[in-house]
Amino acid sequence: MKGSRPEQSALTADNDLSKTAETESVINNMVDGLNDHEIDGIGAFFAESFQWIGNAGCGLKQGLQEFQDNWQRPFQDAFSDKVCIDEARLVQGEWAAAFGRQEAVHTGKFMGIAPTGKRVEIRYMDFWKVKDGKIVDNWVMVDFPYVMRQLGVDPFNGHGWEKNDSGAMPVRNGTDNNPESNND
Repeated sequence: MKGSRPEQSALTADNDLSKTAETESVINNMVDGLNDHEIDGIGAFFAESFQWIGNAGCGLKQGLQEFQDNWQRPFQDAFSDKVCIDEARLVQGEWAAAFGRQEAVHTGKFMGIAPTGKRVEIRYMDFWKVKDGKIVDNWVMVDFPYVMRQLGVDPFNGHGWEKNDSGAMPVRNGTDNNPESNND
């Protein structure tokens, strides 16, 4: 509503800026662990009680075990030969944020879609809160509709607003910019 001035940035109000180097190290090591397809040892980077707060289709994971069982394992079952690439990362105090992509091959069932063998790009954004050397909160947005389009499924049934755009979103590991024709 015009004129509203709700409180902003409440979660970062007590950010300890002296923790920047420690936070950066935790995030760097965690991304290396993801690229090594580590699941059982991921507790080196995440607190046992951490929260993983995802968008629709991803869900809310309460605790390390739920994250491993209900995100990491199914995700790695659906997508093999996976590499995580943070295209940009910012770190300040106990907080870090990144956006990037995972490049992978669709080799398992995903959102009801049978394995296609297609190479896909999985776009994401993450915000992490690190306390005492471990990630305690992780807000994430994974662009599942974009992945589904690369697999030949339009979750918007032709009603997505991108149809009015002047260009297609680039696929870095595909052969062109058209998600429907990514047949690697």
